[in-house]
Amino acid sequence: MIEQKNIVVGGILLLLVGGTLWLTQQSQVDETDYTALEHRPDYYLEAVDTTLMGIDGKPGKRLVAERMTHFIDDDSTELKLPRLTLYDQERPPWRVNSETGWLSGDGAVLLLQGTVKIDRSAAPGIRPFHIITRDLRVQPRDNYVETDADVFAKSNKDRINAKGMQIWLQQPMRIKLLANVRGHYEVNP
Repeated sequence: MIEQKNIVVGGILLLLVGGTLWLTQQSQVDETDYTALEHRPDYYLEAVDTTLMGIDGKPGKRLVAERMTHFIDDDSTELKLPRLTLYDQERPPWRVNSETGWLSGDGAVLLLQGTVKIDRSAAPGIRPFHIITRDLRVQPRDNYVETDADVFAKSNKDRINAKGMQIWLQQPMRIKLLANVRGHYEVNP
């Protein structure tokens, strides 16, 4: 009878030790998975103003935002009221602003969300240009922007409405309107 008690007590102790080890291992796995998948900021900045200089030492791109929040898990950055300026030494700069933005960790993709405005001022021999759209994808390194949303573009008295566009902002500048294009052009006498 004593041997049976020892076997039962030993079995219970083995179950307790095994259960404790299993629980310890599970809690470590859960903590690791939780922190690995957690999308949380590691820092933020307010009143951000950063300029990327070209090889010639002149401004190439400038990004201004009311607030920038960086996330540790994917190295991405969220932007509040971002304003992007793309400089061209021979022409007025392009100014792009939106309500919010998201920048990939490698800086290759900038998503401008909400209403997006793109402007270029007039200069001798250069017409002003104004575009309103939504949810713009920007490839800052290539000076390229695109959207699938409705687009309204205006230059002096000329107007264009379309669904979706692609713009290469470097020289030679090109605009590709994707669908449902309607335009109104004023001819000067």
